[in-house]
Amino acid sequence: LAKNLNELEELQYRLYAEHKTSVLIVLQGISTAGKDGTIRKVMSAFNPQGVHVNSFKEPEGNEKDHDYLWRIHSACPPRGTIGIFNRSHYEDVLVTRVDDLIDEDRASKRIRHINEFERMLVDEGTLIIKLFLNISKDEQLERLNNRLDDPTRNWKFNSSDAREHAQWDRYSEIFGDTLTRTNTEYAPWWIIPSNRKWFRNLVVSEILIKTLRELNLEWPKPTMNLAKARKALKDAT
Repeated sequence: LAKNLNELEELQYRLYAEHKTSVLIVLQGISTAGKDGTIRKVMSAFNPQGVHVNSFKEPEGNEKDHDYLWRIHSACPPRGTIGIFNRSHYEDVLVTRVDDLIDEDRASKRIRHINEFERMLVDEGTLIIKLFLNISKDEQLERLNNRLDDPTRNWKFNSSDAREHAQWDRYSEIFGDTLTRTNTEYAPWWIIPSNRKWFRNLVVSEILIKTLRELNLEWPKPTMNLAKARKALKDAT
């Protein structure tokens, strides 16, 4: 993992220098799947100046007065940078379906919108890496109990966690359907076995390296004559 993080640091530097492509990393998973931990243990390889992390929770205020993708689009990374979505636009076809906030007709339209939205981002120069952190029901229960037993982590326990655990089968059904229908050639899903955190981190780092290498990132050519620049610097000293 340490070796991979070193390479990720260099790849991000090249991405920033080349300034042609942006990278969007989408992290999804049920509560306690390890989205925060993945960012902390793997994305720490990146220079914070070139990374933006966004977490999309229930829309509020001005967000409710726009379409559900409005706040997502404005948070997408500009060229040369990496954007990380800790939960994302997929919440609008996951939680909303589990809680019966939208019907299947509206869900199907949103899934079509999402596929078209991601197609547009890719066509305009964004590499999308979608990671689904997959844990078992027993593992989630253990992690929830750990949050209750550890005073330093009590604050992470949400009142909805127990309800979500009770709806495990429904969440599994909706996750499976959504991932299948949004697994496209231009923005495929990677399913990450995440019961073991060290394995999760290693796999995520390998995927990031693989996909960033495929960009064939190059250092930009100098915009000035280097010989003249050296002479000017020598004369200045």
